[in-house]
Amino acid sequence: MTDRPKTPTLDRVTTPADMKVLSDRELRMLADELRAETISAVSVTGGHLGAGLGVVELTVALHAVFDAPRDKIIWDVGHQCYPHKILTGRRDRIRTLRQKAGLSGFTKRSESPYDPFGAAHSSTSISAALGFAVARDLGGSPGEAVAVIGDGAMSAGMAFEALNNAGHLKKRLFVVLNDNEMSIAPPVGALSAYLSRLYAEPPFQELKAAAKGAISLLPEPFQEGARRAKEMLKGMTIGGTLFEELGFTYVGPIDGHDLDQLLPVLRTAKARATGPTLIHVLTKKGKGFAPAERAADRGHATAKFDPVTGEQKKAPSNAPAYTKVFAQSLIREAEADDRIVAVTAAMPDGTGLNLFAERFPRRSFDVGIAEQHAVTFSAGLAAGGLKPFCAIYSTFLQRGYDQVVHDVAIQRLPVRFAIDRAGLVGADGATHAGSFDVAFLANLPDMVVMAAADEAELVHMVATAAAIDDRPSAFRYPRGEGVGVEMPERGMPLEIGKGRIVVEGGRVAILSFGTRLAEVLKACESLSQRGLAPTVADARFAKPLDRDLILSLARHHEALITIEEGAIGGFGSHVAQLLAEEGVFDRGLKFRAMVLPDTFIDQASPEDMYAVAGMNAAEIEAKVLEVLGVAMVAGLRA
Repeated sequence: MTDRPKTPTLDRVTTPADMKVLSDRELRMLADELRAETISAVSVTGGHLGAGLGVVELTVALHAVFDAPRDKIIWDVGHQCYPHKILTGRRDRIRTLRQKAGLSGFTKRSESPYDPFGAAHSSTSISAALGFAVARDLGGSPGEAVAVIGDGAMSAGMAFEALNNAGHLKKRLFVVLNDNEMSIAPPVGALSAYLSRLYAEPPFQELKAAAKGAISLLPEPFQEGARRAKEMLKGMTIGGTLFEELGFTYVGPIDGHDLDQLLPVLRTAKARATGPTLIHVLTKKGKGFAPAERAADRGHATAKFDPVTGEQKKAPSNAPAYTKVFAQSLIREAEADDRIVAVTAAMPDGTGLNLFAERFPRRSFDVGIAEQHAVTFSAGLAAGGLKPFCAIYSTFLQRGYDQVVHDVAIQRLPVRFAIDRAGLVGADGATHAGSFDVAFLANLPDMVVMAAADEAELVHMVATAAAIDDRPSAFRYPRGEGVGVEMPERGMPLEIGKGRIVVEGGRVAILSFGTRLAEVLKACESLSQRGLAPTVADARFAKPLDRDLILSLARHHEALITIEEGAIGGFGSHVAQLLAEEGVFDRGLKFRAMVLPDTFIDQASPEDMYAVAGMNAAEIEAKVLEVLGVAMVAGLRA
């Protein structure tokens, strides 16, 4: 008679409360099963793999020691939250990650009580945890406050603002510094070097002598981990100065993949801490999955992949990616002008500036997760006579907006903002949607704001920005591949503030700003079959507006429709202001502005998200018919 197969440990855990009855040995088994489940799930959905694999043991330890959701565990950024989601009642939906109507790829308050604070941008966790701690002490929601933040995220100014304030307030909270020597890209800066020195260059002889009496030096629960005293004593002997000066009790560094270290440290900290405590944990991004460990980005973000080989399953495309088009265009401009330099904030691969750095290493600068610094650093470069291109995702540029206004625009410094991920981005959802940059940039005096209609236009806009020496400029472009147009060898500077007619037509004019132009042209093909052939124009510029083009379209058509991949307050609002000031509406022009709706759109494919926004070809066709008072025939989507 054979023994009945034992139920996997992970199958016995529906919520963290189920972990309280598990032995430390069973928790180690749980971690192994959790890592395998994470790899399996992400192989189906794609997503952020490496960060989650790096915190599997830490996730198990935190949920085994703390009492979520009463205790608030706040994951900075949220890239690493997939194992957390599996352990907190969402395992049955984990293969819907980043899909339409599925789980978010980040922590999200509306999704689960185990997600006490939403995240997706970095360096916010300590501020939020301090807020929870103060609220608790003033009679608000009870429980511990635990922030888990990476060494890359710790490089941002906001994290240090929070550390400084937490040390001053002396509130009991826990900061777990997840030090994997890598955020999305390898971390840069003095802080990363400082953290590395804590364990890379220890005074080994001093530690060896101290370790002989380690048991007597450690609190009782630590004694079971005495054989690892060397690692813990490193932090106690030579590390922690920076954090202790900020008012934190510092413990570490400890091995973040060793539950025999993690569990006693967290248990003791929870039992004995009286004020702010920082626990320095060393982990390896991509841990336990060889293809991720070998990858340059440690499997930061992947498409769907084979869980055995790690081979990613990407759909083939004949069109180049916008990001690569930008990078190659900037390289060509920089070959002709040695004053051109490039700046990014911890996203060299995502912005394509890794390619620029290979060609011009001395003229490329990755400043770390520090968008505010990136903008003002670029302003200084411009004031010093260089031509900086500051390449930042639309949604990340929001973090540096005061610097755009105060340090760039007011001083009229010619910083060129290359705004990647403009518009709706798909699986990352609302937190990464580039919805607001047109509105917040086009209202700044003397700012030039452009949007590429296709990849060839992007090449020309890089050249245009390079040629603008008297004021700041910005050009935006989406994530993903272009539309497959013929590409120029090198860009030609555009006339500032001038658009172009793409198709001559009658009755209604559609004025497109950005890459919705391809959908506009699809809609026009269908409309032409009805005997309605709109005029189509590509605005190119939201600021300065092409007054002559807009007023001409208004004079010669009974209706004018603008369309843009941005929120209300952007291009269409500026066009409406112009038309109102010129009295065009008094003459009976019908005007509509197609913009992103006044809501945050959850993750789905970009096509599905634009359908929700009402901005695909079918919705554009319906808008034209509506404004002209033509009825839709049955079977067409309204």
